[in-house]
Amino acid sequence: MPIVNIYTDGACSGNPGPGGWGAVIEYQAAETEVSGGETATTNNRMEMSAAIFALQALPLRCKATVYTDSMYLRDGVSRWMINWKKNGWKTADKKSVKNQDLWLKLDELLTCHDISWEWVKGHAGHPQNEHADALARNAIIAAQMGITQ
Repeated sequence: MPIVNIYTDGACSGNPGPGGWGAVIEYQAAETEVSGGETATTNNRMEMSAAIFALQALPLRCKATVYTDSMYLRDGVSRWMINWKKNGWKTADKKSVKNQDLWLKLDELLTCHDISWEWVKGHAGHPQNEHADALARNAIIAAQMGITQ
C-alpha cells in the first residue's frame, strides 16, 4: 500500500467570509499541490475541505498521514465523529452537528484509505504547513476574483 503524507490548511478572510484551502501531498520524492476556495464560508469548512480534496486526489488506496493545524478537524475525526454517528449526527446536547455534509464526506473517505491524523502547530515554521497555508491564502484571492481552481 502506498504511503503518503498530506499537509493541509484552511483560511478565511473574515469568519465567515471568503475562504481558501490548500494541501501538499508527498509520495516518495514527489510533491503535489491541490487548492481551492469559496466566496462565502468558514475557517472550519476550509480546514475540512483541504483534507477532503487531498484524500479524494489519491488514485489508489493509501496509508496516509494527514497533518493539520486544526484541532477541530483532528478531534472531530479521531474523537467526536464516532459518537455523532451513534447519535444520528447530533451533538451531546442534541443539536445537529455543524458541517455535517463535510463530516459525512470525511467518514466515507475513512473507508477508502488507512488514515492517521496528526496535529502540527500552525504558523510555526513547519515548511509543508507553511506551504499549505500559502496555497489556502492564494485560493482566497482567486475566489474573490471569481477564478475557479
